[in-house]
Amino acid sequence: MTSELILWPVLGQILMSQLLYIPLVKRKFAAVRNKQVDRKKASLNPDAWTEDVQKVNNNLRNQFETPILFIALCLIFYVTEQVGIAVVVLAWLYVASRLAHMAVHITTNYVPLRMRFFGIGLFIQLVMLIMAGVGLITSH
Repeated sequence: MTSELILWPVLGQILMSQLLYIPLVKRKFAAVRNKQVDRKKASLNPDAWTEDVQKVNNNLRNQFETPILFIALCLIFYVTEQVGIAVVVLAWLYVASRLAHMAVHITTNYVPLRMRFFGIGLFIQLVMLIMAGVGLITSH
């Protein structure tokens, strides 16, 4: 298996984060156009935006929390040449959990479901962390 395969889920995670800017911009323009937001207040206070905008804003901030750790883990697997099918599958499952989390967060924001997807991603990340650690210990 080629080590570069671990980079595809990383690119998928980065792409997902980038694509969040599309609904964010659309929702912000709609809020301004419909005079639902005081632009002066909103320029300094993200809570001044409509709930629809805040959902995307909050999820976008989430993309720079555990996903950063995921990217670091993937790079550890890549650099230490520990990439195997299990790692690649786990990486894609992590990205899928983040995609599901994002979809719930920016639509219904039903917290029990959103937290379930977050927990799944966190568990996958923990498994990957343990695998990376064991791989480092056993490689020497």
